[in-house]
Amino acid sequence: MMPLAYAEVGQPQIIKRIGGSQEVKKHLEDLGFHIGGEICVLNTLGGNLIVNVKDCRVAVSRELANKIMI
Repeated sequence: MMPLAYAEVGQPQIIKRIGGSQEVKKHLEDLGFHIGGEICVLNTLGGNLIVNVKDCRVAVSRELANKIMI
């Protein structure tokens, strides 16, 4: 298991755990990040990640990406 921030670009991954406070977990859940869901890093821009989750592109900070374990 490793943080999403270290995932290879273009490689589909499965979310295994989401860390952080309840507010952070709720925020990520609202964006479509769910345990068992598929996610793919599309690009990295200035430390932030553009990811594909549930057929939508979402930008997440490196800080949030470190809370999503794949």
